[in-house]
Amino acid sequence: MAEDSDLEKTESASPRRLEQAREEGQVPQSRELATFVSLIVGVTALYVLGRWGGHRMMQMVKSGLSFERSQAFDPGGMLHILSELAASGMLTVTPLLLALVIAALSVPFLMGGWVFSVKALRFDLTRLDPLQGLGRMFSTHGLAELVKASLKAVLVAGVGVWVVWRERDHLFALMLQPLEASMDDFASLVLLATLLIVASLALIAAIDVPYQLWEYHRKLRMSKEDVRQEMKEQEGDPQIKARIRAAQREMSRRRMMTQVPTADVVVTNPTHYSVALKYDPARSGAPVVVAKGMNLIAHNIRDLAREHGVPILEAPPLARALYAHCELEQQIPAQLYTVVAEVMAWVFQLNHWIAEGGLPPEQPSGLAVPPGMDPAAEAPST
Repeated sequence: MAEDSDLEKTESASPRRLEQAREEGQVPQSRELATFVSLIVGVTALYVLGRWGGHRMMQMVKSGLSFERSQAFDPGGMLHILSELAASGMLTVTPLLLALVIAALSVPFLMGGWVFSVKALRFDLTRLDPLQGLGRMFSTHGLAELVKASLKAVLVAGVGVWVVWRERDHLFALMLQPLEASMDDFASLVLLATLLIVASLALIAAIDVPYQLWEYHRKLRMSKEDVRQEMKEQEGDPQIKARIRAAQREMSRRRMMTQVPTADVVVTNPTHYSVALKYDPARSGAPVVVAKGMNLIAHNIRDLAREHGVPILEAPPLARALYAHCELEQQIPAQLYTVVAEVMAWVFQLNHWIAEGGLPPEQPSGLAVPPGMDPAAEAPST
């Protein structure tokens, strides 16, 4: 039945499904990557701190074996010696432990990011079901884990046996060397074996990470019915609707801003409103509003216009009228034809002056809009 259910789930997980899985603590994980990173960090820490740590360990051994005969029969004295050795040992291994803790915390970030979910801590009685346990053992995931564990065991054992056999004469010779020299040689052998194990585990991790990502997304696949049900739920969710509207507004604003460099002129308030106009006689009978905005958006429109050399005209009544009575990608209303014609004539003269030279045209001033078109105009008293 479970296999039939998996076969029905042919659709990739939706963003909402992935978000829900993350809220439940389900993120892609790779134990092999964790093992590999921990070993890399551990080997690096041993390489950096090995000589210092080896020297401290050697001093600990010397001090631990050097005491007066009377101290051997003094429980208090021996306890003092042991406590000093324990404190020194903890201080020696603390940098290595800190490096391993940092490595363990960084691995989840490499796969799916850090996540803390209370739902993942809940006690689930179904995990105690022996039948489900057997099903997990003989599932594809269980078999893959068994293969990886067997491969790791063979690699680690093989590398260990190979190093011991290859260096057997060297290992026997350690017993005849001074303590410091034997410690250095033994540390070198351990480092060699660890590097070989890390190289072997790198191959397993390189295979396991893509597999875990594939397995994670496979488990979260949805059936067509799941997709339809999710769409119905989202359509009725006020938060989802608000997100969709916000995303649509943002997309519309970005699309609008891309039209500013193509405008013929930008009419400004000059601080609160900005309206960009474009006139193409071959496509429309009147100028078209390609962008408009208030406050910050108006400021951005002006900056973009300056950046691309679009003329800017300060005409507060006209800017307010255009903003209030014109929609994006729509022609200006007939009531504003006359005043906008003056603006477009100035733009034509300005372009001609830029191309041919001569005297620059004067900006039109005192542009008046018809009564009732300026929202800021005072209503006539009755």
